[in-house]
Amino acid sequence: MECNIDICLKTGDFMIKIIFSDMDGTLLDENGELPEEFPEVMAELKKRGVIFAPSSGRQYFALLEQMGEYKNEFMFLAENGAFNIYKENEICSSVLDMDLVHRVIAEADKHHFFAILCGKKNAYVRKEWEPYIHEARRFFTHSIFVDSFDDVDDEFVKIAFADCEGLDAEHNLMPVLTQFEPEQQVSLSSNYWVDILNPGINKGWAIKHIQERFGFKPEECAAFGDYMNDYEMMQSVHYSYAMENAYPELKKVARFTTKSNVEHGVIYQIKEFIKQGLI
Repeated sequence: MECNIDICLKTGDFMIKIIFSDMDGTLLDENGELPEEFPEVMAELKKRGVIFAPSSGRQYFALLEQMGEYKNEFMFLAENGAFNIYKENEICSSVLDMDLVHRVIAEADKHHFFAILCGKKNAYVRKEWEPYIHEARRFFTHSIFVDSFDDVDDEFVKIAFADCEGLDAEHNLMPVLTQFEPEQQVSLSSNYWVDILNPGINKGWAIKHIQERFGFKPEECAAFGDYMNDYEMMQSVHYSYAMENAYPELKKVARFTTKSNVEHGVIYQIKEFIKQGLI
């Protein structure tokens, strides 16, 4: 784990100073699109000195695919908090041990699991998985085919596995991959995706690091999420919101709920914050 830069953040004298939001099932609608009011609301946050922080299992480059115009404004928590960027500079990251990576991949190959190795420079998919590349590129827009992971020159922060056929990662992938705990952290990130990261690395870890680094108190932070990879994020802020469509266990740990992603709940709640004078 490392921090590379010193960044000065300027925020207004408001109660909520930074808003973390998951993407899929949270900020994005049922078609994977940003709400129509997104630019208007982001402009208002900027005017008030509030930072918006997309916080996703997606890679940094995939976040830029939809939000590139904000790359010098937003704080990006990518790869479920394992790789975090602000104004095109790395804040902090957590790099996987390659011996463990090889062991996990070898076991996954026995079960024919679709694996993506997520690096700081790119995401890597073996050529044998080409039939499923359309699924990979929904979340890893910056990805290339390789013959073998052994020859890749990059630092890896996450391994993502997809159940592209059964679409039931909780029952098909998790029982196999959890054998690597506690050496690796295994997280269910959707109905058909499972992520492996270093132990203790998650969106909550990234948020706590940001809080310590830049002086944000939990009471000055809000967060929105819908799935279990948002669990620790909910625990790291005071204004923790589970979407109406959220996984039941996430609703138990969040302090509040808001409208579903289909109803643009994140935008709705930010506008409520403004009405209530919280930002």
